[in-house]
Amino acid sequence: MKLDRYDLKILEILSRDGRITKSRLAEAINLSVSPCWERVRRLEKTGIIEGYSARINAEALVRRTPVWVQVELKAHNAASFARFEALVHATPEVTECVAVGGGVDYLIKVEADSIDAYQRLIDGWLTGDAGIERYFTYIVTKAVKRPVPGDCLKDLG
Repeated sequence: MKLDRYDLKILEILSRDGRITKSRLAEAINLSVSPCWERVRRLEKTGIIEGYSARINAEALVRRTPVWVQVELKAHNAASFARFEALVHATPEVTECVAVGGGVDYLIKVEADSIDAYQRLIDGWLTGDAGIERYFTYIVTKAVKRPVPGDCLKDLG
């Protein structure tokens, strides 16, 4: 699907404010309400807009300890990767996980109740069937930069 400047502006605005009214959105992109809303519906139907949600400040609800972990597996085959990735999906404390190249297999963000809770999680993985050869733990001391809604669109326009 080819996106024009109106579509990109709609995506930018909705990524920052999914609750904006139809009329304010139309005004912000200099279109009348009907054509603007038709564009939004088209973006939804094509799957470019997957849904709308609220950004929740998790720290306001419960204080979690963020930890980044580098993981290298013992075996490098499809079954080992699939087993480990299934474990990651089944672990609610894991909030992000990416497979990477360059000597390490995965970078994982764990948000645990405490450092002790994090260590118990890792100990369980090591004594279980996770297939971990070695891991390195990095305790987050402060967030320097976080994702900003709509930033993914800046290179499209």
